[in-house]
Amino acid sequence: MSDLLSYEREYWPSHQYIAGIDEVGRGCLFGDVVAAAVILPKDLVLEDVNDSKKLSAKKRDKLYDIIIEHALAVGVGFVDSEMIDRINIKQAARVAMKQAVEQLKITPDFMLIDAEKMDVKIPQLSVIKGDATSQSIAAASIVAKVTRDRLCEGEWDALYPEYGIAIHKGYATKFHREQILAFGATPMHRKSFLTNIFIQEQTLF
Repeated sequence: MSDLLSYEREYWPSHQYIAGIDEVGRGCLFGDVVAAAVILPKDLVLEDVNDSKKLSAKKRDKLYDIIIEHALAVGVGFVDSEMIDRINIKQAARVAMKQAVEQLKITPDFMLIDAEKMDVKIPQLSVIKGDATSQSIAAASIVAKVTRDRLCEGEWDALYPEYGIAIHKGYATKFHREQILAFGATPMHRKSFLTNIFIQEQTLF
């Protein structure tokens, strides 16, 4: 676990509050891209925290509660499908990340970001595969993933039950693609993503 604190230990001597930042839902056909920012106490080691994609849903839920309990500050940002279509997914992810930082009750003096750069006046480091190499970024990935999954399983699935959002979380599974062809796209589908998915001439929206 100590290697997941290597980036934090490098910057802790000169920075009090280090925020890890990550996003989820970049590749989905449906729903918001969700970002989280997490500031953890100095030298805190959280057992089993890792890239959210490597963890089971049950483990993520458990770690989410632990992170929320121990974090000094947590912020979450959301950008919807309409804005994703308007400004593209990369820029939308950056906007969600900025929102997450702005939601923090403590202003970080350094940021570790998973493979991105942000337009904010806070010193930052873009870390390739950061969710697997930094505990702060991994914690943010878990918070973002659990937050988005709970929306998929609850509110969003209830709005559009025929699409199976609770199961595939908005990703381009065979079932999801078939349901879009059968029922058309909802207002929460990313229209700019759908044109590249289907070769058939279909009226999707």
